[in-house]
Amino acid sequence: MPAGPPEMSSSSGSGRSATEARALKIHSDAERRRRERINAHLTTLRRMIPDTKQMDKATLLGRVVDQVKDLKREASEVTQRMLLPPETNEVSIECFTGDAAAAVGNHKNLYIKASISCDDRPDLIGGLTQAFHGLGLRTVRAEMSSLGGRVQHEFILCKEEGSAGVSLKSLKEAARQALAKIASPELVYGTSHFQSKRQRILESQYSIMSI
Repeated sequence: MPAGPPEMSSSSGSGRSATEARALKIHSDAERRRRERINAHLTTLRRMIPDTKQMDKATLLGRVVDQVKDLKREASEVTQRMLLPPETNEVSIECFTGDAAAAVGNHKNLYIKASISCDDRPDLIGGLTQAFHGLGLRTVRAEMSSLGGRVQHEFILCKEEGSAGVSLKSLKEAARQALAKIASPELVYGTSHFQSKRQRILESQYSIMSI
């Protein structure tokens, strides 16, 4: 009879030891997996950042933080440079020569930076091309953005032939007037004329699509 209690105590202690061993193993496995994930992430970062193979973890993380800051700054600069069409019709003309022109092409030529914001419409590009051709301007660079039926175009234009006798002021004014007519044709031809012309273009496109 006296031998009973010691056997129960031994069994209880053995059960606790097994439970503690299982808990310790679970914790050890979880810690091992955590370290494996960290090392995998560090390996990925080393592949993304150049010259980091021999770099310790703290230095590597510092380099990554710097890289992220640089990327955020560059993204912010790109966003600021994005063309967003304003809600009002606008025309902007800038002429430049000398060092500014040399950065684009030949410093002997005249260069114009032209910007136009207006409603998008089928004949817009054709009108701009015709206006530039009429002024003897060649397109060197072009950017465009469109949002909600509004469009903004920016052009770098070059005046090559006969530019020596051309007045910057007169060229700038001629370009401004030409683009203003394109940006707001209803002010030049009247609202009814512009609407009828636009209707003819849309009807022509519809008939082509229906064939």
